[in-house]
Amino acid sequence: MKSSTPGTLARALAIVAACVLAACATAPPLTPATRAELAPGGTLRAGINYGNVVLATKDPKTGELNGVHVDLARDLARRAGVNIELIGYDSAGAMVDGLKRGALDVALLSAEPARASEITFSPAYVDIDATYLVPAGSPIRDVADVDRDGTRVAIAAKSAYEFFLSRNLKHAKLVAGPGTFGAYDVFVSGKLDALVGIRPRLVIESEKLPGSRVLAGRFMAIEQTIATPTLGFARLPSARIRGGASWSIDAPYRRRARVYASVLYSP
Repeated sequence: MKSSTPGTLARALAIVAACVLAACATAPPLTPATRAELAPGGTLRAGINYGNVVLATKDPKTGELNGVHVDLARDLARRAGVNIELIGYDSAGAMVDGLKRGALDVALLSAEPARASEITFSPAYVDIDATYLVPAGSPIRDVADVDRDGTRVAIAAKSAYEFFLSRNLKHAKLVAGPGTFGAYDVFVSGKLDALVGIRPRLVIESEKLPGSRVLAGRFMAIEQTIATPTLGFARLPSARIRGGASWSIDAPYRRRARVYASVLYSP
């Protein structure tokens, strides 16, 4: 992480205790100073990636954001005693750019080591399998079969998947699209060999493509976190972060959750 001046230390944020369908201990009330660190402008600007439809969606008519990540962000602001502004993005990459340029205070984002020099991630509050969707008639039977010469894989640009697979695939070619929706379009229009995504999202996409299959197994676990810009966080030994989660599934890959979050800080 980057070193910081005393001025930037004042903006360092201690985040997050987040639980899904689980009871957690009540966090101590925030001091005014800590509240100011969380939302310097008095309103918590929270980034929501509605391209990840399992965790957030955007109503195409009203523009309203909904979903687990929206609930989590709202409750974080409620417990902190500040107003909230939900800012939607259609891809993780666009949201990361917003976080880095100071347009956001927090972002509901998957952890990625390659971003750790610029972004601080809370411990993961849930992880979700990442795998592949293959078209009807594909000879690819499992995750290991994807990394072969001539295989073309559709992927969301600047996603956690792209960071991981660009380092780990040796033979297959990645073809990036703008966000999750763009990756799907590239997969279909280009008649590619595989589409990268989290399993619940790929199950939804497979229903649009008769004969397509979601591969068993996974190539990585996507760890969902609450992230902030890295501003000297590592130099605050009094900052404490805790996290944990569980999911309840009431239908195939349909997840319904009550969520809450709190900021923990030791003066």
